[in-house]
Amino acid sequence: MKKPPYLNRDTQEKGPQYLEDLATGYWFSEVLFTAIELDLFSLLASAGKNAAEIAAALKLDARGTERFLQALCSLGLVTCGGQVYYNTKIASEYLVQGKANYQGNSILWRKYLAAPWGGLVNCLKTGGRIFEAAPEESQQITERISRYIDAMDNVARIKTREILPLFNDYNLAGNILDVGAGSGAISAGFLEHFAGTRATLMDLPDILNYTGQLLRRQTIAGRITLCPANILDPWPVPKGSFDLLILSNVLHAYAEDEAGHVLGEAEDCLKPEGLLVIHDFFLEHYPEKAALFDLNMLINTYNGKVFTAKWVSRLLAGKNLYATDLIPLASDTGVLIAAKNAGRLAKIHLHPILRLAAKIKNLGFVNVTSIAVEIIHIPDWADQRCQYGCAEFGRPRCPPNSPAPARTREMLKDYSRALLLEGEPPTRDFQRQVLAAEKEAFQGGYYKAFAFWAGPCSLCQPPCAAGEICRNPRDARPSMEGAGIDVFATVRRAGFPLRPLREKDDYIKYFALLLLE
Repeated sequence: MKKPPYLNRDTQEKGPQYLEDLATGYWFSEVLFTAIELDLFSLLASAGKNAAEIAAALKLDARGTERFLQALCSLGLVTCGGQVYYNTKIASEYLVQGKANYQGNSILWRKYLAAPWGGLVNCLKTGGRIFEAAPEESQQITERISRYIDAMDNVARIKTREILPLFNDYNLAGNILDVGAGSGAISAGFLEHFAGTRATLMDLPDILNYTGQLLRRQTIAGRITLCPANILDPWPVPKGSFDLLILSNVLHAYAEDEAGHVLGEAEDCLKPEGLLVIHDFFLEHYPEKAALFDLNMLINTYNGKVFTAKWVSRLLAGKNLYATDLIPLASDTGVLIAAKNAGRLAKIHLHPILRLAAKIKNLGFVNVTSIAVEIIHIPDWADQRCQYGCAEFGRPRCPPNSPAPARTREMLKDYSRALLLEGEPPTRDFQRQVLAAEKEAFQGGYYKAFAFWAGPCSLCQPPCAAGEICRNPRDARPSMEGAGIDVFATVRRAGFPLRPLREKDDYIKYFALLLLE
């Protein structure tokens, strides 16, 4: 299913309609919340039903149900064949109760968090949380904790499947410490994957009471120890005794000083050859969601916030820990892995190109995407747009002084993978970033690395004129379009929205191509 329009990063398309989509964003979530509360997707799990059957089963008005189903169809959650409604693939996999990947509890937890957002203005005025719930009875607290753990358990099972492959080249054994463990789903994944491990789950006593009830039903329960504790106090576990330490969705619950305390305790608890896994939201990855989640921390916690991976990495370095670059997951979170011994990080199972992409993104690019060379479109007309329609034609690194389409096609036969780099003006800064990316790739072992950037060369000031000899042949590179590449088609094939500029003040995107291997 596509992102809702209010999460679309294509700033070229932003205008009144974008603002309207932002203003009505809660419509999307309320439709989803309602369908889950009705358990509509479980109703459709075994067989499709028509609107009248759905209305009767859920005790709803028939005409209102038809309109509600139409909205669910528009969101891609159900589909209609004739007059019969069925779950789509995403609803069938994630929204049917009893299935392994069920996410309904996690989604409804977001509804629980929504009420305090009405006080965002006051939170901004005071700089922190102002919402205070009414005093709760013991039963209410228990229900809230169980709802929270069930929600986090839904998410953690999915995230664990993304994290575990990073450790495929390790034969992990020994002691795991899962801090802020919640349901223990993250460490449970490691226990199931690595038979020679045992885990200690550390969390607040009320949370672990409920966690213990869940664990009694699991075969790995005999390899788990519960450690009730406030992680802002000194940790009541043996120092230097853990082979793997997990901080999943922990750092964002605290401010800088508390985060420093948590990482300091983690460093103390690691064995010399131990590994620290930090899984969280980071502002560099999926920045829209991370920024909104940060606001949620402002509203719903006392001092929680979302950090940048760079800040966390600096903090780790101050604790004498070496860390990987941010490893973005396919979802909205990322992972940093740290160790006292830098050599322990060498076996993190991440495709070399993804490692390189993470490093290059840190140079300041908006997006860095690995693509197959086959999607690069090189027609015979692209360079003609340079000759007829561009005042820069004839400059030293522009057509006809750049590779012709046929030459570019031949060149690409020696490559299979490339990185598509998205950036922003000014042109000279972007081109220098592209050169830095090419250098990073070359030093990383991609000796065939070669970049095509955007626009006429702007490195020299003033730029070389038509007919002059290039003053900087070492650094000058051809543009994608100047080498015959259809930028629009290539970028769209890679999954990015792109259109020609319509107004002078339209937002400009730059794209470059870095050939690797």
